[in-house]
Amino acid sequence: MADKPENYGADAIQVLEGLEAVRKRPGMYIGSTGPRGLHHLVYEVVDNAVDEALAGFCTQIEVTIHPDNSITVVDDGRGIPVEKHKKEKIPTVEVVLTILHAGGKFGGGSYKVSGGLHGVGVSVVNALSKRVVVDVRRDGVEYEIAFAYGKTTDKLHEIGKAKKTGTTVTFWPDEQIFTDTCIYDFDVLQTRFREMAFLNRGLKIELIDERSDPSQLVSEPAAEPRVATFKFDGGIVDFVKYLNEGKEVLNKPIYFEAENPDGTVEIAMQWTSSYSSSGVMAFANNINTAEGGTHLDGFKQAVTRTINDYARSKGILKDKDPNLTGDDTREGLAAIISVKLHDPQFEGQTKTKLGNTEIRGLVQTATTRGLAEYLEENPAPAKRIVSKASQALKAREAARKAREAVRDRKGVLEGFSLPGKLADCSCKDPSESEIFIVEGDSAGGSAKQARDRKHQAILPLRGKILNVERAGLNRSLSSDTISSLITAIGTGIADDFDADKARYHRIIIMTDADVDGAHIRCLLLTFFYRYMPELINRGYIYIAQPPIFGLKKKNSRSTKVERYIYDEKALSSTLAEYDNPDKFDVQRYKGLGEMDPEQLWETTMEPASRTLLQVNIDDAAEAERAVTELMGDKVEPRRDFITSHARDVRFLDI
Repeated sequence: MADKPENYGADAIQVLEGLEAVRKRPGMYIGSTGPRGLHHLVYEVVDNAVDEALAGFCTQIEVTIHPDNSITVVDDGRGIPVEKHKKEKIPTVEVVLTILHAGGKFGGGSYKVSGGLHGVGVSVVNALSKRVVVDVRRDGVEYEIAFAYGKTTDKLHEIGKAKKTGTTVTFWPDEQIFTDTCIYDFDVLQTRFREMAFLNRGLKIELIDERSDPSQLVSEPAAEPRVATFKFDGGIVDFVKYLNEGKEVLNKPIYFEAENPDGTVEIAMQWTSSYSSSGVMAFANNINTAEGGTHLDGFKQAVTRTINDYARSKGILKDKDPNLTGDDTREGLAAIISVKLHDPQFEGQTKTKLGNTEIRGLVQTATTRGLAEYLEENPAPAKRIVSKASQALKAREAARKAREAVRDRKGVLEGFSLPGKLADCSCKDPSESEIFIVEGDSAGGSAKQARDRKHQAILPLRGKILNVERAGLNRSLSSDTISSLITAIGTGIADDFDADKARYHRIIIMTDADVDGAHIRCLLLTFFYRYMPELINRGYIYIAQPPIFGLKKKNSRSTKVERYIYDEKALSSTLAEYDNPDKFDVQRYKGLGEMDPEQLWETTMEPASRTLLQVNIDDAAEAERAVTELMGDKVEPRRDFITSHARDVRFLDI
């Protein structure tokens, strides 16, 4: 019998002082202690510099990733105040770094608009770093102060004269907090900074990576640092053009702005021939409100009403015709809504949804006026935009009929036309069930023999599925392969989609480690991104990581594989571990069908030993561009991609 707990009394209540609460529960402040939370530390420091830009005092920001995995952020703003704080009796910069909810964004005198409103940003960075050094250039003097684990170690002191103003923050994240992986991803950071530069017209943001090996926690300095510089004088108009690169556009970007006592709004929008209706991004004070909010609601309502009114006034929509829906009018639309408010109300510190009701009217009025004027003054592109929406309406009706045909099939998989049918698992609990989407009958046969029949289902695909980026929803649903995939997963699609009805909480794409396998994997990811993005957001989509090589002893009667190796770099390092690597044969697995069921189970399907790559969408804009570039109608972007990445190819099956 377990020991009884101690008495629950006053002594059991803990009071965490200062930044102890942050170190005790870091997820409450940065979302997670994984890669996302690690990168969030950088964003918090950079957000402070961007707030200086919004106030009109900062023109450039420089972010450096050092070989020791520290980060330095330099801005040319006013510099954090250094005079003694009247209440706390310590330098103001020390207050900002060591006390939660301390900042210049509450009173309204220093910042009319800012992204950091809770006063926890830079102090949280301090709490979750093993060391922080801050240099302030202000009033002709350069000051320095240092911290460790949230505590002040070196008091504020002068270190010299300063010709310019600004702040430099260098921090080393605490590996005890970020235990999963404490390594910064250059691509993740540059995506965020590109977005910030778009939203702040004329602001220059430079990202420098000094590491020679970005995959290592501590690296040697690189001979040539990797540098990415972002500065966009066109602001969000350039953002829309960036999103639509490689697409066939229907109109020039539309731009308008408006202001009232509650705040300001900037909107840029442009339609393309794309079938996507998820190209609208909304920001509040530079923060990507991924879950939308009142500003996005106002925009959507205005676009739908304005296009319907225009179409009816010009006789394009007849009295008997139904109104275009929001999805119809937004199909192919890329738009940026950027609002700046004095007192934004976000849902929590993660700031994913805006709640200010007063901003809805400002956005709605501005969009209605701006879009209506554009349509009246530009009849040719206006006709193309309305025609696009009308085609979407017809396709939606056709897709509805196709969905009903799929839904009306008797049994979960009746009507399956694939030669390799689903081998379902016996478990009915989705949280304990997983489905492997495999390539071809050969791999499907091995997977069916290898699987755990209680928890693992197998769905073999024959050949490559339809490229849904080029086909509309109507044509996609006419594909037996796609309709079977939809039915097997159980969520439905489009208007009928319900992620709660997913029959499996792990949907694992398991394809060969060759060019065809990569293509099929990309086609499947395109399908999930376009039509079931909520499954990606919930973390249900995975990519299996089968081995590429197997080491076997030469001249041995045994067929046993001594080591499985998952990439080329690991092959070299593994062979280097042996005194006599020549005694091994290296077998390269071109397909999963080359493995027997036992090998496939051991390397790729066994939950205790396998490696799965979870698919996520940290940045919808980048995912949108990648899918369009590689899977869209235009040949040029794919050709440019192949040309620029040709040297990265290690194995090419011809």
